[in-house]
Amino acid sequence: MSKIFVTRRIPEAGIKKLTDAGHEVVVNPEDRVLAKDELIAALSSGRYDAVLCLLTDKIDGEVFASAGAQCKIFANYAVGFDNVDLPAAKEHNMMITNTPGVLTETVAEHAVTLMLAIAHRVAEADKFIRAGKYHGWAPMLLLGADLAGKTVGILGLGRIGSRVAHHVGHGFDCKVIYYDVKRNEDFEKEFNAEFRANAEDVLKEADFVSVHVPLLDSTRHLINAERLAMMKRSAFLINTSRGPVVDEAALVEALKNGVIRGAGLDVFEHEPDLASGLSELENVVLTPHLASATEETRSKMAELAADNIIAGLSGAVPPNLVK
Repeated sequence: MSKIFVTRRIPEAGIKKLTDAGHEVVVNPEDRVLAKDELIAALSSGRYDAVLCLLTDKIDGEVFASAGAQCKIFANYAVGFDNVDLPAAKEHNMMITNTPGVLTETVAEHAVTLMLAIAHRVAEADKFIRAGKYHGWAPMLLLGADLAGKTVGILGLGRIGSRVAHHVGHGFDCKVIYYDVKRNEDFEKEFNAEFRANAEDVLKEADFVSVHVPLLDSTRHLINAERLAMMKRSAFLINTSRGPVVDEAALVEALKNGVIRGAGLDVFEHEPDLASGLSELENVVLTPHLASATEETRSKMAELAADNIIAGLSGAVPPNLVK
């Protein structure tokens, strides 16, 4: 029987899968992010064979060392793995896995939800009526913008970006343009989409820009003051990828000064903190990193993380091995 540490409470489906496979599971009893020294202390004293970690856990060489030689795998409960030091994992001969695929639909739905919410001023309208300001229908009250028929730009054509294109292309008759490091001609044929040679061309042309790139050195502050200034004044920016892809301070200034019309954000540069002034703006919809937060999807993520651990500890190649 192997011993597994789970850094924070996750849906029971994943825990059950591990225990049904005969493993002992220890879950952090406090439903909060462990500080690095707390995580190191827990791993040093527990002699675990595997760790199921979250995107909020910063996993580096010190953490791997504290886990000991008997630990074989860190299963990240997320698609992204920018929280894990992959070179350090290699040095410690540690398997790293993630949970792709199962959250594609949910995150894509959330991205489209943010498009509709900001364009139709849903959050503003909700605050307006709750504040007792609604005194009857008026022809010029809280006028928004349509999504249907507009040009949607996709930055990063992975699973989620492709699914967003499906929803807006087929559901709202939008023109889809995209930029990715790799052109996808099959995608272009299916969605009548158009490739752009760089992100700047997408930003200049799109009415809605939806960001779906991983966080890499090359994508950090991909959306900065210079690129925001390239966008239409009527355009909306949507980010459900990673917060540091957007220079949040620059975005606040752009929203304040009407450089772009609005934004929908599910992720933030310095989570859980927000850039100064962001929460005070009316032309931004904010959600607390919950694009994948449905009961169905979070349970599937837990099960997939468990599958990765079960495979890794049995000597098989985990189904979602990052390295």
